[in-house]
Amino acid sequence: MLPFSLVRKYGYACEIHRTYTEDKYVLELHRIPYGKQNCSQEIRPVVFLQHGLLSSSAEWVLMGPGKGLAYILADAGYDVWMGNARGNTYSRKHVSINPSSSAFWKFSWHEIGYYDLPAMIDYVLNETSVSKIQYVGFSQGTTAFFVMTSTRPEYNNKIKAMQALAPVAFVGNIISPLVRALAPFTNSLERILRLLGQNEFLANGKINELAGKRFCLEEAVTQSLCTNLLFLLCGYNEAQLNKTMLPVVLGHTPAGASTRQMIHFGQLYKSKQFTNFDHGWISNKRIYGTFTPPAYNLSAITAPIYLHYGDNDWLSSSNDIDKLLLGIDSVVGKYRVPLNKFNHLDFIFAIDADKLLYRRMMKIMSRFA
Repeated sequence: MLPFSLVRKYGYACEIHRTYTEDKYVLELHRIPYGKQNCSQEIRPVVFLQHGLLSSSAEWVLMGPGKGLAYILADAGYDVWMGNARGNTYSRKHVSINPSSSAFWKFSWHEIGYYDLPAMIDYVLNETSVSKIQYVGFSQGTTAFFVMTSTRPEYNNKIKAMQALAPVAFVGNIISPLVRALAPFTNSLERILRLLGQNEFLANGKINELAGKRFCLEEAVTQSLCTNLLFLLCGYNEAQLNKTMLPVVLGHTPAGASTRQMIHFGQLYKSKQFTNFDHGWISNKRIYGTFTPPAYNLSAITAPIYLHYGDNDWLSSSNDIDKLLLGIDSVVGKYRVPLNKFNHLDFIFAIDADKLLYRRMMKIMSRFA
């Protein structure tokens, strides 16, 4: 079921919007303009939610009312907008390039931050007639935000405050054994995939749907394979995983991404820096004027930022987040989720995410609403 259909099934209003980036990608946004009980036409504070890697706007609504952050914010009086980055299930169009062409996939999360976020934010500002919005990003949704506000600093003035859930910029201390095993081979992986004609990484399709419906059901003997794969990637926290919802989650995730997004993160792991995409020293010299990719200018970021982290997050470590604290002057604070086993996916799918994280986050947001 599509996320907007799911939202409407639960009795909430949902709108579909589309906008164009400067480089002509067509992006789809989903909006919940008001809560289920309070549907008056009053002007509401606007919040923009940006999903993580291999995901889509669906991640904010899959867990249902009272659990999914989009519903919780709408019921609290917010006008909720959810973005979709280029290349995922809902943003697979370009004015002149077909997704079957390798040219469509020549982007990493740098382009998502430099082109996609500004296009979507400007569209939301225009549609709602507000001058500033609140921003909530998860994982890669935070990475793209740091790219945008460092390379296009004028967008800092369009943000009231940013809530960074499992922030990702420096990744030198990633714990996930799966990621650490693959990261050293990222550049070789790109060459191999190019030869095979594979530009998209883990698109959503029938395989996902089949896996969700058949292999990850609660009564399936193979369900442990689904849960263990998630734990191996993101950290172990079985108590907060709603196994009943696994088929639903895996029916929408992964939602597709370019291989360059994965490779760019692998480059950061190897370099221990937060830098632009490394095209190779010859291309770097042509594109950047230097043989190595330049670091993002974090000192250009001025929007108030609140960093939320978990002790058991294998992809966003406390030590790496500390580098953001040192590099971004506008970081207001670093907030630990009060549960030792809270992992990366728990920020979105934990059974008790509302009690452990969202309520405190919304108290912070209320200061700007």
